[in-house]
Amino acid sequence: MRDLVKSWFVRVALAAIGGLGLMVSSALACPFCTSVAQTFSEEINSMQVAVLATLIEGPPPATETDNDPNAPLPKAKFKISYVIKGAEWVAEDSTIEVLFFSEPNKDRAYLIMGTDAPQVTWSTPLPLSGRARGYVLQLSGLPSDAKRLEFFQEYLEDEDEMLARDAYDEFAKAPYSDVKLLKDKMHHDRLIAWAKDSKIPASRRRLYYTMLGVCGKPADAPLLEELMVSEDRKMKAGLDAMIACYLILKGEPGLDEIDTIFLKNAKAEYADTYAAIMAIRFHGTETSVLPKKRLVQSLRHLLGRPELADLVIPDLAKWEDWEVMPQLIRLFKEADEKSSWVRVPVVNYLRSCPLPEAKEAIKELEKIDPESVKRAQTFFPFDSEGNGGGAQPKQEDSTKTSALTSPARPLAVFIPGPPATAADGAATLLASTAAPSLDEVDSSDDANDAAAATTESATDAADGDAESAQDLGTSPDADGTDSAASKSDGEVASLSRAPNREAVRRELLAVPNRATLLGVPIVAGVVLLYTLGWILGVPFGRKQA
Repeated sequence: MRDLVKSWFVRVALAAIGGLGLMVSSALACPFCTSVAQTFSEEINSMQVAVLATLIEGPPPATETDNDPNAPLPKAKFKISYVIKGAEWVAEDSTIEVLFFSEPNKDRAYLIMGTDAPQVTWSTPLPLSGRARGYVLQLSGLPSDAKRLEFFQEYLEDEDEMLARDAYDEFAKAPYSDVKLLKDKMHHDRLIAWAKDSKIPASRRRLYYTMLGVCGKPADAPLLEELMVSEDRKMKAGLDAMIACYLILKGEPGLDEIDTIFLKNAKAEYADTYAAIMAIRFHGTETSVLPKKRLVQSLRHLLGRPELADLVIPDLAKWEDWEVMPQLIRLFKEADEKSSWVRVPVVNYLRSCPLPEAKEAIKELEKIDPESVKRAQTFFPFDSEGNGGGAQPKQEDSTKTSALTSPARPLAVFIPGPPATAADGAATLLASTAAPSLDEVDSSDDANDAAAATTESATDAADGDAESAQDLGTSPDADGTDSAASKSDGEVASLSRAPNREAVRRELLAVPNRATLLGVPIVAGVVLLYTLGWILGVPFGRKQA
């Protein structure tokens, strides 16, 4: 029962985060990276004033009146040594009083930001090391294009953890196209060393695998092959990005190997199989290394594993693979308690298909399981033509939108969204059944990152690093351990194993909108926490040096 509750929570968390993820295109950021917090650059840009200051007088010593709730909060005096932003509101060498709760240190520089000028409301001062001070001073002079990543690359895995995290976040938020432009400046040997270091959080190793896929060489493939089949879950952390990198280096022969190890292999763990699916989605949307037909061929192997087939049916529809329609209809008819997940995705696939046979098939399947057909038609939006948001018949109009968007994660849960339009095609209909991304199942490593930055929310379980339970809202990673607050490898594996899927489905379908009822408050809570932090000046996500 405990595993069932955990698995149910993972699904709900993924639904909540996946719902937000649908609003953002997968191409807008490093495809396998999960940002932990606002970067220094973002924080400074969001404020009216940002200064470096030195402490000249700490807050008064504690007294008996400190227990009085009406007593004023402790303030310290700072002298502004450098104005980064807002010179029209403050001047160098001027003195300001700011709420201060840290240990006073007059030998350090402090970053202080403020808003509501001219009566500036200041944030809590953030102490900086000498190295961090130099880092912050250079931010305002960086270019706004891909070249800025050259600067942040030098701080990846920096000895100052605050800078290492900030540099990672800059990469995590950068478009994949910008990361590729850095190819000639990347430090190949460093990336290899970091890829082999199991102490590095899974979220960061994903970035390094992504970068290695840009600058790597075929000679690097054997190392990746060794890591992919390792029995040590921590060595496999970031498996989705690792497989994607491997496929770039090996091409089609590498995909044959992935098929054998993860997709055809019925004994492969769910998290590992899902990692392979995510890597294939990446190649289908972000690269041209592998032909689309070959990628679809790999996904079809999952149709031979009925309990996992629902993970790839949305992809087959988005990539308009209508040849498998007879096989999907057969899966619907033969579905039992262990594989009944597949029925709603099959109906949505048929609703997306422009072929006349699809409509006839829906009528036939409705006689077998009218409830599944009803759920598909009720919980997923219709487009302006009443076609369920499905793919439209081929048109000559050159403005037709491609349906290659990578799904967030296949869930048998309705995620509310705006009505689909005819141009959205299959991508819109099946987006709501998208599966959890590997970053979410891989929540352990990212959880460490998340914990330091107000808890990333919920589910990097697939990475297998069991480094955090708060990452539970990120994505079922191929590793299976990077999940919520430091879960053990066994616990994480149990979250993503297929045997519990039917029991979880029944739980979820008992209250169809449960993902919304619980997911929205979770997301709202995180937003509220950040808002309160901004108002109070608490620097979430940063470890004070």
